[in-house]
Amino acid sequence: MSGYKIKPWEELTITDDYMFKLVMRHKRFCKRLIERILNIKIKEIKYLEEEKSFKFKYDSKGIRLDVYVEGDDTIYDIEMQVRDYGDQELASRSRYYQSMIDMDSLARGALYKELRSSIIIFLCPFPLFDKDRHIYTFRNLCCEDTSLELNDGATKIFLSSQGTANDVAPDVKAFLDYMNGLPIADDFIKEIDSYINETKTNHEERVSYMTYEMKMQEAHDDGRAEGRAEGRAEGERKNQEQTALDMLRDNMDIQLIMKYTHLSAERIAELAKTL
Repeated sequence: MSGYKIKPWEELTITDDYMFKLVMRHKRFCKRLIERILNIKIKEIKYLEEEKSFKFKYDSKGIRLDVYVEGDDTIYDIEMQVRDYGDQELASRSRYYQSMIDMDSLARGALYKELRSSIIIFLCPFPLFDKDRHIYTFRNLCCEDTSLELNDGATKIFLSSQGTANDVAPDVKAFLDYMNGLPIADDFIKEIDSYINETKTNHEERVSYMTYEMKMQEAHDDGRAEGRAEGRAEGERKNQEQTALDMLRDNMDIQLIMKYTHLSAERIAELAKTL
């Protein structure tokens, strides 16, 4: 039985990864949300590649960026973080995303000094950092003199819809309230909500969502099956080695130990050294 649950299409909200991507692929929504959060005006945004995937050589961990856009001379990555894995996991994730963005820029020929400013925004429907704030902005500061900023162009912003402090503008609070499923009292949020409701009547989008979720379910189940197989193999290996150790204690011939445990002579010799 699969442990992966597919959420019904009709129940998707802005905090669901798939629906968030659908909304943010529209420049008007994406641009306006960034402007609200950062309290700035952006002349134009360009999608470098929606849900841009980074995968580097060897065993590096691949990541997917929810919305990866270029606005003026800044790169923005907007992430909807549905699951609360803890503050440390979130911090490490933001660091990894930052490194991937920079490596992507360098791969396209930029020099270190030409790296553009980047702002990573995490939208979180759960409390953060054991505080009551809605917004947390991080930049690199000098520990000995916090008035001194490194100015490396990297900014990470975490927004919590569960905050209680009066620390964000009303239009930002309206979006966070919308994440919480509260009544809508903002024209921009009403537009987003109308778009989501309209999208749910689109048969093609529904089929696309179900196809996507089924593939995710298959990947999840394959991963669990592989993990169980690895676990069984590891358990079998430990049993073989324990048997070999018992036989070594009884001074049994190495050829006999190899026959009954299927271990190599080299591995048995290594185990013998531990006695």
